[in-house]
Amino acid sequence: MREISRRQLLGQAAGAVAMPYLVTPLRRARGAAPASERITMGAIGLGGQGMHNLKNFLTFTDLRVVAVCDVDANHLKRAKDTVDTAYGNTDCAAYNDFRAILARDDIDTVLIATPDHWHAILAIEAAKAGKDIYCEKPISLTIAEGRAVADTMKRYGTVYQSGTQRRSNACFRFGVDIARSGMLGQLQTLHCYYHNGPTCPPQPPQPVPAGFDYDMWLGPAPYEPYTPRRCHGSFRWLYDYSGGQLTDLGAHFIDLAQWAHGDEELAPIEYEGWGTFPQDGLFNTPVRFEITATYADGVKLICHDETEPGRGPRGNKFVGSEGWVSVDDTGKITASSKAILQKINTTQRGYEYMQGHHRDFLNCVKTRARTIAPPEVAHRSTTVCHITNICLRLGCKLTWNPQIERFVNNPQADRMMARTRRSPWTL
Repeated sequence: MREISRRQLLGQAAGAVAMPYLVTPLRRARGAAPASERITMGAIGLGGQGMHNLKNFLTFTDLRVVAVCDVDANHLKRAKDTVDTAYGNTDCAAYNDFRAILARDDIDTVLIATPDHWHAILAIEAAKAGKDIYCEKPISLTIAEGRAVADTMKRYGTVYQSGTQRRSNACFRFGVDIARSGMLGQLQTLHCYYHNGPTCPPQPPQPVPAGFDYDMWLGPAPYEPYTPRRCHGSFRWLYDYSGGQLTDLGAHFIDLAQWAHGDEELAPIEYEGWGTFPQDGLFNTPVRFEITATYADGVKLICHDETEPGRGPRGNKFVGSEGWVSVDDTGKITASSKAILQKINTTQRGYEYMQGHHRDFLNCVKTRARTIAPPEVAHRSTTVCHITNICLRLGCKLTWNPQIERFVNNPQADRMMARTRRSPWTL
């Protein structure tokens, strides 16, 4: 990794905030915790999901966001303005290099909400710098990266929360609790319902916009000419930066299925299915798909696109020998019997978004307890997502050994567990 001195970084920071900012009238937080008791945070990656996280974190009086970082000057200004408005001052530092945040001894935690191909490097460097971490899902771009992140968090005693916020959503937790309670009898199938993946026609190269550090955005990914559809929200549909719906939504719904199954640190052992891919154009992740993954105990995890007749919003359905329960992103809960639905109480209705997930992270930072979405669990769930992609890309059935985290008699699949990184970025 490239080295840069603290003096250089802070000098760059001064330049980054030299532009004028619009400041609204003072609106000081009421009931805020004393400064000595507040957790401090630096936020890295402030596109759509990053801003959603940031705005939620700003509602906690025992947290102070003191710095923001983004390689897009427009995102950076918007984030700084948001923080300054929330606190009624102009104190928030703004950087375009994440190492400036990691170099600050007065920052306790970091929010990482960059594109996926940066998650592992940033998390590992943050842990080495002594920061606790809230990182958007998925934990990694590859299986090897995920293992490195989980091992690093354990080595440094880092509090790490994966951004799989549906774990903190009462609707989805209800479904998981029912599956684990025995009310469904012997579990048989764990369904995950996604959207289809998008396509994009060929895109001509364009000049990099002023204020956008495209080389830093690419970071460890292979160099490709700039086009707007490659970056920001569209990165999810290119394998260089993500894994399509199978890692975007899969990081949520496979994670919930793993939780419902009961052993979150293992994984299915057999994978087979089909997928269709774009025939040309910019995007290259699956458009349609169905994958069945089978656990050692015979339980099947099935990943569906949105074409199943009669199926509505994305979500999960857990089926056992004695019944089933279904939950989705609208907060709707359906089940095979009134006895299951009678277990719902008023606090389990509706969609809670991310507030509880963020609160859990901050509580664990204070107590050093295990978060609801810890790194080893996030790695194992994301591994299943990565294997489904490898299965579709190779077009063959795969067998996985979760104890040693290797494929069985398939060297080609083993080679797809890791990728080379563009110099000088390393784990």
